[in-house]
Amino acid sequence: MSLARTLIDVRPLRTSPVFRRLLIGRTVSVLGGFMTMVTVMYQVWDLTHSTVWSGAVGLAQALPMVGVGLFAGSWVDRGDRRRIFLVATVGQAVCALLLAVQGFTGGVPVSGILALVAAGSCFGAVGGPAAGVFVPRLLPKEQVAAGLALNHASGQAMMLLGPALGGLFLGWFGIGVCYLLDALSFGLAFYGAFGLPALPPEGEPSRAGLHGVLDGLRFLAGHRVVRGALITDLAAMVLSMPVSLFPLVNAERFGGDPRTLGLFLSAVAVGGVTATALSGSVTRLGRPSVVMLCGSGVWGSALALFGLMTDPWAGLAVLVVAGAADALSVISRSTIVQTHTPDALLGRVTAAEQIVGQAGPHLGNMRGGLVAGWSSGATALVTGGVLCVVAVGYVGASTPELRGGDGAEAGAPAEGV
Repeated sequence: MSLARTLIDVRPLRTSPVFRRLLIGRTVSVLGGFMTMVTVMYQVWDLTHSTVWSGAVGLAQALPMVGVGLFAGSWVDRGDRRRIFLVATVGQAVCALLLAVQGFTGGVPVSGILALVAAGSCFGAVGGPAAGVFVPRLLPKEQVAAGLALNHASGQAMMLLGPALGGLFLGWFGIGVCYLLDALSFGLAFYGAFGLPALPPEGEPSRAGLHGVLDGLRFLAGHRVVRGALITDLAAMVLSMPVSLFPLVNAERFGGDPRTLGLFLSAVAVGGVTATALSGSVTRLGRPSVVMLCGSGVWGSALALFGLMTDPWAGLAVLVVAGAADALSVISRSTIVQTHTPDALLGRVTAAEQIVGQAGPHLGNMRGGLVAGWSSGATALVTGGVLCVVAVGYVGASTPELRGGDGAEAGAPAEGV
């Protein structure tokens, strides 16, 4: 296979100026979001020196995403997704601007800062499902996986760059400027989507309120492929999320050196970025379900192996493999969701995928901490990794549509919708 086909597939950038503009806007706004994440954490800690308040930042971001998400998805499936995304983007920009104002002026209590963070997360919970329909509506089906890989690549690159830039700008310019840059970044996201055509749902619009939410849940319960994709991701995150265990394992196995701890976190990201950059052969393969199952299984296996490591360099190598497997699994899962969900339901299913992505890691870190408290960090890693492999194997064994490749998947209908 040629190098060009191994590297990330950039056909969507060449063939779709609209997608290219969207990607640029999304990339800049994600960069601003990571800078704000660092700034909020710094400001809350500086004001309180409390781990409780610092932990509350994560809750302020995650709880609205979960609480608002499904109802937001139902709303998205009733209206023009472009307009809804633009309104949500303006809302996020206003929240970031208000954070900038309080950053410049001071005097706002921590609860007020967290309220603004939560409000921005609410708008994000609306904008995410709306943006979830853009790629399958703008690109031909054979380029959807490539478009999602490009989105994932830009997000991971900004995950590496954003916190570092946030720390530098905090030191150079202060809190207010960092928030202001985030507010300005939403302007590019707005510009990227402004030129889109109207994107109403194709098919019957969602019913209002709880009825529409229940219709979406019935689709998830009845469509074996999409359901299996989300369960696989949830199992991988809940059963084997390793981040909360890194400090303990670092102390148990590697002398508690903070430099080693930092490398653990970086190794996962490096693996993810590398795999995404070399994802061309995978996205062109046309069998996302097989890639997802294999990726999730390798993720669990690598983390179980990491729990047994006593050499730090071997441990870092295993974490790079885990990060690479996770990245390919995420791209494949998103491809399954985007290509096997009817457009009229895509907002609600994207909202459910977003909730899984938000809640799963938090639950996984909590599970790891509880198991480690009863045993050890290494035990929590090994048992979690093994359970992940078992769960993924069960999903694959009980869902033949996921093992059959693209042609088998396409035939899995929704029941009860």
